[in-house]
Parts: sequence; C-alpha cells; structure tokens
Amino acid sequence: MGIKRHWIRYCMKFAGLSFSGRVATRLAALWAPPHKARTYLAGLTINGYISAHATVYSKDLKLGKNVFMDDRVLIYQRPNGGHIEIGDRVCIYRDTIIETGFGGHFRIGDDSSIHPRCQVNAYVGSIEIGQDVMIAPNCAFYPYDHGVAADRPISKQPLESKGGITVGDGAWIGVGSIVLGGVRIGDGAVVAAGSVVTKDVPANAIVAGAPSKVHKMRN
Repeated sequence: MGIKRHWIRYCMKFAGLSFSGRVATRLAALWAPPHKARTYLAGLTINGYISAHATVYSKDLKLGKNVFMDDRVLIYQRPNGGHIEIGDRVCIYRDTIIETGFGGHFRIGDDSSIHPRCQVNAYVGSIEIGQDVMIAPNCAFYPYDHGVAADRPISKQPLESKGGITVGDGAWIGVGSIVLGGVRIGDGAVVAAGSVVTKDVPANAIVAGAPSKVHKMRN
C-alpha cells in the first residue's frame, strides 16, 4: 500500500488539463479505487482530478481549486455559448453533461456536487448554482424551450426562454428532478425526487410533485 500511495501522490503533482497533466492523472488512477473513492485525489493538488476519460471542450472555462471531474463527464461550450465557471472543491460525477449555447452561461459555487447522469443545458438562459448545493443523479436543468407555432416544424422553431435558473446555497435537488426556466430555488430548499420545478421555491421549503408544490418548511 505504501508504494501505491507514493505513486499516486507523485503522479498527481503533475495533474491538470494539459496533455501531460491528463496522462499523469491516468497513471495515478491505475492504482486508485474507482468512482467516488477517487474524490480524495482532487485534494492532492490545486489542479484537482480531471479524469483522463472526461471531455473538456471550452475556450472560456474558469476552473477552481481541487475540482473532481469523473469518468465520461462532458463540458461543452458551443461557439455561441457563454462562459463556464466551476468553483473550488466541486465534484462532478460520471456521465454528467454540462453545456452552454445561444448566449447562456453556467456557474456552480464552491463545495457543490453534481451526481451521475445529470443534464445541464444553459441555452438562451443561464444557470447559476450556489455553494454547497447537492444535485442527485438523473436531474435535468433546462432554462429554454422550442417555440410551438403551428406554421413550421418544432425542429425549425427558435429557442425561447422564460429566464435563467438559480439555485441558492445549501439546496438539495432530489433524484430525477427537472428544473425549468425562470425558476429560483431558494437557499436551503429541498426538491423531492421526481419533481418538476416550474415556479420559484422559497428558501428552506420542501417541494414535491409535477408541477412541484410546497409541502412544508424546514424551519
């Protein structure tokens, strides 16, 4: 175990988004356990742990310290997409897609986490996620929609938005929830599993349902 530990620490000294940094991360991962057991690797260097199997395609990415980015995460900025900002100690788990386009931008604050298989599309409207936010698996964030006029196919309709999405500090978004445009989720709010959020959620509220409604307050 001592040799493995020293090998991992040595390789992580060179980790980063460059080609050589990705190679160093791959070598460190050879001796590390999989999935969430690798999150500690991000704490070994301010450059964090960006899996060799993650894809980062962004010309305007601001990456915080000690970020953990798991296998098959995709960070994608379209040519007309806004900036992407990921805070310190953020964990983004496998198969999550974060993309910006049509002027939308994305920001997530320090110590927040996005669990596996989430879809985050900051198109037209932007997505702002606060600090210490927990987003469970299979969640989706869509601040935009297609027009539905009858004179042309849906695929030819322009994108439209009711506004961006904001998630306050300390909120928890449950498994399989969908958050739509023009919504603000307040600090400390809880969105129950499978909810569809179409209206603002007060701070410290617990909401559930499709569309979601306030069931009680945490305080």
